[in-house]
Amino acid sequence: MIDVIWATLPFLFVGLWMTFKISIVTIFFGSILGAAIGLLRTMNVLAVNLILGAYIHTLRGTPFLIHLYIVYFILPTTGISWLQLEAFPAAVIALSMYTSTYVAEIVRAAIQAVPRGQSEAARSVGMTALQAMWYVVLPQAAKLMIPPMGGIYVIIIKGTSIVSVIGIAELVRAGEHATQRHPRELMLIYGMVALMYFAYCYPVLRLARWAEGKFGTMDTTG
Repeated sequence: MIDVIWATLPFLFVGLWMTFKISIVTIFFGSILGAAIGLLRTMNVLAVNLILGAYIHTLRGTPFLIHLYIVYFILPTTGISWLQLEAFPAAVIALSMYTSTYVAEIVRAAIQAVPRGQSEAARSVGMTALQAMWYVVLPQAAKLMIPPMGGIYVIIIKGTSIVSVIGIAELVRAGEHATQRHPRELMLIYGMVALMYFAYCYPVLRLARWAEGKFGTMDTTG
């Protein structure tokens, strides 16, 4: 057993590193895109809400695997050169779009949870709408975003396992390769994979919990 562990660990660490890279890049771009969409949806412009609402509900209402296949297999058939994507960027794009739909709803809900009087008070002292949003509304809304964001990020980290279907050697695929070399140690190898996911995801949840306690919750009585 010890020999199998030592022989397998290097491959699993390589897979964990790939999982880390994909998840970090995805969380970064997905959060930026999602925050922009969430902000736009709070403007209550009918055409914008219809378009972005369709984007969100379409992606959230269909399996991520379908998005991945579209980006990696179907878009290249259009013959457009910049759509000829390799596996890593295809996975990042598909997963970032999927992430953005959840982030967008978290951002929208948090902003709308800030009492309207806060924005009106800021406008009454001479702030523009943009200044009121940046200096008054967003700092309060950010406190409400922390707990659900932590949960979404953990889901995305675990969701990176799906990108193995397009040949990316992330953690789960590394585990699959290890089981081919040691077919009698399936439980041990997948147990190691599960422990590595836990070791990655648990600090994310703890960080979110710490941030929630550090910055507190918004006072919605104002």
